[in-house]
Amino acid sequence: MFVEYLIIVIYSIALVLIFMYSLAQLNLLYNYLSAQKKEDNSPKFDLTKSKEVPLVTIQLPVYNELYVMERLLNNIVKLNYPTNKLEIQVLDDSTDESVISTAAQIKELQETGIDIQHIRRENRQGFKAGALKEGLKIAKGEFIAIFDADFLPKENWLLETIPYFKDTEIGVVQTRWGHINRNYSTLTKVQAFALDAHFTLEQVGRNSKGHFINFNGTAGVWRKECIYDAGNWEGDTLTEDLDLSYRAQLKNWRFKYLENIVTPAELPVVISAARTQQFRWNKGGAENFQKMAKRVISSNRLSFKSKIHGLLHLLNSSMFLNVFIVGVLSIPMLYIKNEYEHLKPYFYMMSFFVISSLIFFICYWHMYKNSYGGGFKNFIRYIGTFFTFFSIAMGFSLHNTIAVLEGHYGKKSEFVRTPKFNIKTLKDGWKNNKYIRKKPSSHVLLEGLLTVYFVFGMYSAFIVGNQGGDFGLFPFHLMLCIGFGYVFFKSIFSKA
Repeated sequence: MFVEYLIIVIYSIALVLIFMYSLAQLNLLYNYLSAQKKEDNSPKFDLTKSKEVPLVTIQLPVYNELYVMERLLNNIVKLNYPTNKLEIQVLDDSTDESVISTAAQIKELQETGIDIQHIRRENRQGFKAGALKEGLKIAKGEFIAIFDADFLPKENWLLETIPYFKDTEIGVVQTRWGHINRNYSTLTKVQAFALDAHFTLEQVGRNSKGHFINFNGTAGVWRKECIYDAGNWEGDTLTEDLDLSYRAQLKNWRFKYLENIVTPAELPVVISAARTQQFRWNKGGAENFQKMAKRVISSNRLSFKSKIHGLLHLLNSSMFLNVFIVGVLSIPMLYIKNEYEHLKPYFYMMSFFVISSLIFFICYWHMYKNSYGGGFKNFIRYIGTFFTFFSIAMGFSLHNTIAVLEGHYGKKSEFVRTPKFNIKTLKDGWKNNKYIRKKPSSHVLLEGLLTVYFVFGMYSAFIVGNQGGDFGLFPFHLMLCIGFGYVFFKSIFSKA
């Protein structure tokens, strides 16, 4: 019985942690809905007065971005801001032929009078954080706007964000990500759905109540003084943006999140690229929990509620570990439930996952409704979207669990950039992209085995017990089978 009890205990702990996270999401939904009723009366610079126009530096950290560099630079130079108050730094760590074409384009732009510099380093020490730190040494701007290579800010972007820095306590202004290729494939739709939840429900829900949020690595502006006061960029985690965000807020700097300012960007269209991005984000999240959790807990100025939200925010990626545990152990639990009559009371714990799923369903519906509108037809579409999202998210749980465990255990790895493709429509090709990872991830075989494992879970529903089966977990096993099957087959065959 020891093994059975051990399975029950581990399964129950994972379920409770997921349930706690879902309750936090429900609280963020309440905060989000409350924030919609409030009017923003923030003080702002009047940029029509030359004396109030601050000097801004735009930093573009890039590494081997052959397919999107021309698009990026052509877009950035269109930003509407006084030219004598703006400089652009191209922080180029590239090691391929893109260096030559980028240098040529920058030279052409310089000849038109644009203050743009091509900054190169001898090595990639500190990766993106190191590049940002290097550029900061010579940055002339009081404020530092940062864009990754696949982001395309609109012309008035600076005019809509910089004014909020009139409040001297604001250290960061962050905008919401948009998606230029949202409808390219099932993969991009799922990624967009997840990011939309973060950039509406979570960012607004936390920011509106003064809880910690994070600069998202791009499409935001830092006050230079804030960066230095927080200890500058550090490259000891894979999510340097989350790291500096928490250090800045622990130093009492406030962040301003602008939900209505949307910065379009390109989503990964190849599953290997999505894996790379997911691995970096999830491992970095776990690394930052290890780095920041004690500082959050020991902070004297944070409320108990802000500490709880902060810890759950840092543990966000670790939810994949709990989902993976619940998924794998659900089949043994199905057999234990039907073999040991006296243990049945313990299986009320299973209802926690149903409740948690329902909470997520409600929270994400409000996010979806905000973007696409309500009504019966949209609700039916949402059900399909949510089912697809939930299934594929669970299908990534093994991959992301490995990332999380590496992060918590302190295993260091290189910052692997997400390949960019310059793709908007189905007519745009990607198969000749030189940055695509040709060899499938080593985790793919295990994902294939897990697909079969959850087929067995569905079969088990028909044969367990003596009451004609037990179908309570059948929908869960179906979603896990679809999720792992999708990730497995796409990784092996189409890669997109």
